[in-house]
Amino acid sequence: MAGHFKDDILDRLARQGNVAQFVSFGPDLGVRHVWIRGFPQGERFASLEEAVGALLTVSPEGSVNIRSWQPDDPKNRSFFYGRKEPGEILAELRRLAADGLYTIVNETIDVEDGGVSGVAFGDLLEFAPGDTPRCVEKPGACALPRDLGFRVLETVYGFQPALPERREARVEWTIHPLKRGYRREHTTLWEMETPGPPPVAPRIEWPHRFSRHLGDKAFGLVIADALGLSVPRTMVFPRRLAPFTFGTGTGSSETWLRTCPLEQVPGRFTTHRGWIDPFRLLREEDPEGDAIASVLAQEGVDARHSGALLAGPDGEPLVEGVVGRGDDFMLGRKPPEELPAGVESSLKDLYRRAAGRLGAVRFEWVHDGARPWIVQLHRGAAVSSGRVIFPGDAEIYRSLEISQGIDALRELIAKVQGTEEGIVLLGRVGVTSHFGDLLRRARIPSRIEEERT
Repeated sequence: MAGHFKDDILDRLARQGNVAQFVSFGPDLGVRHVWIRGFPQGERFASLEEAVGALLTVSPEGSVNIRSWQPDDPKNRSFFYGRKEPGEILAELRRLAADGLYTIVNETIDVEDGGVSGVAFGDLLEFAPGDTPRCVEKPGACALPRDLGFRVLETVYGFQPALPERREARVEWTIHPLKRGYRREHTTLWEMETPGPPPVAPRIEWPHRFSRHLGDKAFGLVIADALGLSVPRTMVFPRRLAPFTFGTGTGSSETWLRTCPLEQVPGRFTTHRGWIDPFRLLREEDPEGDAIASVLAQEGVDARHSGALLAGPDGEPLVEGVVGRGDDFMLGRKPPEELPAGVESSLKDLYRRAAGRLGAVRFEWVHDGARPWIVQLHRGAAVSSGRVIFPGDAEIYRSLEISQGIDALRELIAKVQGTEEGIVLLGRVGVTSHFGDLLRRARIPSRIEEERT
């Protein structure tokens, strides 16, 4: 028969990999394929009711999904997720069959189990949590070069997706923390086709749904580690996943706890030197559970110098820092100091390595006297130049003494944002500090004046 038969493809995939348990029907509601544990592949059920009942019985969630298609027009047909009532399922199958559609009924595999769904095609790996492989048709999917994406997923879940090696094929897949499907494996295959030339490797960008799933800091550091950059050994305690570890031991035998918001919120949430209960920290800092995705327990670095680096508008890196630990510098309590030439040179080398794969980046760093370590990584160039944090002309500039602290700046930003006003920071503070981060994110015309003019 001519046309695209999704269930024939699933049947072939089931012979080489793991698929969700399913039974498929033609427009006459005759059984076409059966992959249900405990039943022969050629099983011919006595009735539609018996086939649906068998699948509901073996489904751990006690529910099924329904997919429908026409062989000459396989896209954009009805899809139903998580149906549990036999009468409703049977009525839907009969309605779809009356429209001349083929159908697949498969066990529901919970998309909210912490895993991800996506598509692999050529050198592109796209995926998102809390969704089906159709997530790639929506905004917010994570897009990574295939090999890098595999390393990232292995870091987070402890295994790589078990996908067919044919890069010319477009494969829809999901991975799950618990083993699922006909073969009880972590990877489930849903569809494979060869629609045309595969896409080129994507540009690496975030935030997106997966970075919010882990937390912005966690995702940036996982990317840095997967690219072979120096990241201190880090254990991540996510809300929606089991803890996972990555990075390189520093030899300090110290621990820093860092709260990890869904997206970057400079200087707002706790960074703590030493161990405290990460789950208590989550409860206290984010009782509603909608702001912080995870807590990072990061091995400390014996800090000779610390600070931040950002790419300027000309693409050249701006390095600022202080002797010792950098938390006071980032919060504006300590001004930038002159750095040794060797420290600055090693940071610029590290920047070039990161930018070679990611484009313009900014990161917080700690130098132990031998090499720099990345403790936060974000994408994007800054518009700061000299003492100008964010360029632009304002009718009125409001002044803020640095000594008033970063929370005072947050309050002033809330008053100024959306007006024609700008902000002048009075005192010595780093352009790369959280003061600068907040003003750049708010896009408020702003500059630093070390003395009143």
